[in-house]
Amino acid sequence: MKPDDLNYRHLLYFWAVAKEGSITRAAERLGLSVQTISTQLGLLERQLGQALFAPQGRSLVLTEAGRTALIHAEQIFQIGGKLREALAENAHTRPRFSVGITDAVPKLIAFRLLESLLQPPLKLRLECIEGEFEHLLGELALNRLDLVVADRSAPQRANLRLDSHLLGNVGISLFGSIDLRDRYGQEFPRHLDGAPLLLPARTDPLRGAIDAWFEANDLRPEIVGEFSDSALLKTFGRAGLGLFPAPAAMHNDILAQFEAHPLGALQGVCESWYAISTHKRLPHPAVAVIRDAGGERLVS
Repeated sequence: MKPDDLNYRHLLYFWAVAKEGSITRAAERLGLSVQTISTQLGLLERQLGQALFAPQGRSLVLTEAGRTALIHAEQIFQIGGKLREALAENAHTRPRFSVGITDAVPKLIAFRLLESLLQPPLKLRLECIEGEFEHLLGELALNRLDLVVADRSAPQRANLRLDSHLLGNVGISLFGSIDLRDRYGQEFPRHLDGAPLLLPARTDPLRGAIDAWFEANDLRPEIVGEFSDSALLKTFGRAGLGLFPAPAAMHNDILAQFEAHPLGALQGVCESWYAISTHKRLPHPAVAVIRDAGGERLVS
């Protein structure tokens, strides 16, 4: 028997007979003729190749095969009910779009890239999930995510058919509270020796470029904190506990949210952002929107 031979309606007739204990009562319950129920039940048993009922007096009782079939039939009906509920809900809700965001991606960057998904013409129901890079790529490969926004491209692996699209490169400046700016920002970067510094974790691609910049300028700041979460890094910066790197183009947002002022640009230091999606001939419209306009949103 092929899977498409199984008839949902036949299972309903079988279920009714099992619950009522007789074809006559099942026919009354369903508003059908006894002949219809009997014929369709016989067809189901022939398709399955096993008897589902055995006579017991004037009633019918389930065989061992019948008891197994009843368990699965009820599960199928439950799934069918959930399907109807899901479709009814979807008719009145926005379609879901799930985005994985690595911890290294600043919240301001993620917001700028994704805010348009909540507006016409897309009007999606956005689901943002933070996590580690490798874990998010695995979820993307399993189609549990529609997109991953990261600070690096996906590795080239035979078992992962992922597309990485460079959204843009953003210059990095050093920011700090007004007290730290006044103390260390004069004639930038000459007075950064010994300055308290909050940096991304050593696994972050940006970290190597920042370390190289300080070394090239023969500067020795005091590293007081290292963070894998960019938001936590900036929160420490807002408290005046150290200078911190952030996208230069977002100085107004950083001032508003973290009360931090730019000291100066780290010349030659840039941060790159990527949109990673599964390889598809027809990508989701939202993926195309982010790819096409992502760079403009990062520098606007």
